[in-house]
Amino acid sequence: MNLSFSHPEALILIPLWGAAAWLFPKARLLKPLRLAVGLLWMLAWMAPHLPLQSRGLDLWVLVDRSDSARDLIEPRLPEMQTLLEQSRNREDRLIFVDFAEDVIQRDPLTATVLSGFTDSTRLATALHFTLDRIAPRRHTRLLLLSDGYSTEPLEEAGLRLLRENIPLDLRAFTPLDAVDYRVESINAPLRVRPGEPFLIEAHITGTRDGDIPVQLRRNGEHLAEGIVTLVRGRGRIRWPQRLDHPGAAEYEVSIHPEEDTWPGNNRQRHWVEAGGGRRVLLVSAYEDDPLARLLRDRGMEVALVTRTATLRPGHLSGVASVILNNVSAFQVPGPFLEAIPFFVREQGGGFIMVGGKAGFGSGGYFQSAVDELLPVSMELKQEHRKLAAAVAIVMDRSGSMNAGVPGAPGATKMSLANEGAAQAIDLLGDMDAVTVFAVDTQPHLMVPLTTLGGNRSDIAAAVRRIQSSGGGIYVYEGLKAGWEELQKAQQGQRHIILFSDASDSERPQGYERIVDEMLRENATLSVIALGTENDRHGDLLKEIAARGQGRILFNADAAQLPMIFAQETVALSRSAFLQEPVGLQPMSGWSEIAAAPLPWPAHIDGYNLSYLRPGAAVSLLTADEYEAPLLAHWTRGLGRVAAVSFPLGGEASDTVRAWPAYGDFVRTLVDWTLRRELPGGLALRQTREGEHLRIDLHHDESWEAVFALAPPELHTVSAADPDPRAHAWRRMSPGRFTTQIPLRGQDRLRGALKAGEGAIPFGPVSAPVGAEWEFDPAMPRALQQLSRLSQGVNRLDLATVWDAPRRITLRSIRSPLLILLLLAFLTEAALVRLDGQRPSLDLRRPVRRAPAPKPPRPAHGTPEPPEPEPSPARRRAFQQARHRNRLP
Repeated sequence: MNLSFSHPEALILIPLWGAAAWLFPKARLLKPLRLAVGLLWMLAWMAPHLPLQSRGLDLWVLVDRSDSARDLIEPRLPEMQTLLEQSRNREDRLIFVDFAEDVIQRDPLTATVLSGFTDSTRLATALHFTLDRIAPRRHTRLLLLSDGYSTEPLEEAGLRLLRENIPLDLRAFTPLDAVDYRVESINAPLRVRPGEPFLIEAHITGTRDGDIPVQLRRNGEHLAEGIVTLVRGRGRIRWPQRLDHPGAAEYEVSIHPEEDTWPGNNRQRHWVEAGGGRRVLLVSAYEDDPLARLLRDRGMEVALVTRTATLRPGHLSGVASVILNNVSAFQVPGPFLEAIPFFVREQGGGFIMVGGKAGFGSGGYFQSAVDELLPVSMELKQEHRKLAAAVAIVMDRSGSMNAGVPGAPGATKMSLANEGAAQAIDLLGDMDAVTVFAVDTQPHLMVPLTTLGGNRSDIAAAVRRIQSSGGGIYVYEGLKAGWEELQKAQQGQRHIILFSDASDSERPQGYERIVDEMLRENATLSVIALGTENDRHGDLLKEIAARGQGRILFNADAAQLPMIFAQETVALSRSAFLQEPVGLQPMSGWSEIAAAPLPWPAHIDGYNLSYLRPGAAVSLLTADEYEAPLLAHWTRGLGRVAAVSFPLGGEASDTVRAWPAYGDFVRTLVDWTLRRELPGGLALRQTREGEHLRIDLHHDESWEAVFALAPPELHTVSAADPDPRAHAWRRMSPGRFTTQIPLRGQDRLRGALKAGEGAIPFGPVSAPVGAEWEFDPAMPRALQQLSRLSQGVNRLDLATVWDAPRRITLRSIRSPLLILLLLAFLTEAALVRLDGQRPSLDLRRPVRRAPAPKPPRPAHGTPEPPEPEPSPARRRAFQQARHRNRLP
């Protein structure tokens, strides 16, 4: 056994111990137990280590999932995984780590998915992540599967790898003789005035000279094309542009070379914002919306959008107020709805929702992104329900529902659908009834038709336990079973919610007969489809919903399923929109909007049933038993929000449109919501510098007193960071503040400067194609050097990694030595104490004995006999007593 010592200088104790034993013999340091204490003390000081070798090997495989490496690695990955798994020994362990922007340890028992961005290669982060998780007493190697290009420096992670003595093996995937062309950058302003001309300038680079076709698009539409001639690997092209109306436009420059190894860097995007004043964005269900005419007559610029699928967050740029006029939440893209709260609270914009059959709760806005923004709530209170409902939920539990969901760790499509159905059950009333079927190749009755009452929690728990099975969903079987169970219901309203995978819905033959029978008996049907309308069975599900005179809700994000189930449950209730004349009760809230009162009409033709939120002001109530708010408003952050819970156009709006004060009412309400204009003397300048956005705030002396009381605030949001984030300013000089904001990949950044009681909005701003596509040649060389220093190798044959020499690990034995030292010391102390308690002679005090009889005196002249010598035993006892009592 070869021991190693951390402190061999402790051997000095041996001569010191011998010298102490010779100088102090009475200490008896050479006694066996005391000598053992000394030796243990010396060994513990020397910190000995035993060499140990682990029988098994822990191989951590780091798989590069970034955009630049995906096409090179993923086609070969299953074969490599199988090879590594089959060639390992029983004691060996194989662990996979996937990384790009984020890092995740792959769990073989669950369907883990690497979420987040894949446009960067965070190799250093992946190394730290792995080193934090290795077992300290097992032999470990790292195997990197990558193209070798990291987008972050490796110095710190490399030093830690060497310090912990972990070998890093490489399997590099780099195409030979790579030919690469890319759009290096776009030079254009971030903000212009409407009608102001500007240039879009694109810089193109490549590994070979030649002619490269180039295209320019704006908001997805083709604008121009041209040819760039590369000389010494570089070229550029320019296009003159102008934005005639306020708003934001996304320009995209793309190249189309005949040969290109990495096409991922063949395009760049750039946003240009055209600032506006009193522009109103009207999203409407009506091609000829009367609100647009009224507002234009007032001198406002109105952008009317009826093709709601085209809406994007960029439409909010240059807008002072947004109106949603009887448009269903299911028709409006999610990113646009999610952008409205920041537009109102931080950017100071206005927001108005107008009622109708597609507005408020009946339009699916319950629990939507704008729900909490509105001054009214849309839940259905039990005392206000017109009819009890019986609902059949027919759920897809096919094999595809067992897949994982990006952004929801540990969740599957099935578990999220279960949660959505459970939330739908929670929203129904005590007098409502529900039945639930889980369908694969045949229907399985999970919950028979049951009136909720006190059964709600048990039913919801049963639904949450539904498990995915094999095969696809047989649509006809599911609808047939749901309708047969629903026919037993006594409730006045009956409805089926069909939930199905848009790419895995089978055997629909005969569904028409079931749906037609439902319609004859006044039952309704709606479809929630997981996927898009372009999926394999998207058209089938649209046909089913159309034949059932219900709506079809496509959603590709399974994480949104609970919200969609909740929205559909509220929307299906016929009491959410009451189409019957109702009288009005004017309230005092109108005085907060306008100084002059309005002559309100005597009644309206219908309204959306909702409830006033605490803190909101109300200008108009219904005169029925509900006393529901018809016009409510409040301030949210820097913006103003109004809810008009009755139609202003289309069906059930004849009485309102004939009202003489109709135009004044609309113009005054919209005027109140418009973003407040800031005084002069303030300017915001944006400059994109690589992957950062620099914001410069310039102000004159008039703002000094304002900023002394309340400093300027800067907030931003993006898809990756949807919660508003505050940024700190640096005061560069009197009248100038500056800050820098990182830009991530192709994510779009929107922001707002709060100054006093107003705001200056800006954005969207996107980053150029980042370091993921730069391919710095120094990075693979640095990675190879790090592998050699860590005693790693290039693994062309991955199976040989299990034959790599095992690392000898040193295990300290200081702890057991210290335990033995303590035991020996305590034993010696105990023996000394016990030895001191034995009876002994104390020669310093005389021993009292009974006087011995005097011998007879001898005759006169006779000599006395000599005194007898003490016995050997008595002499030894005397010597021991003398030594013990330290007699002189």
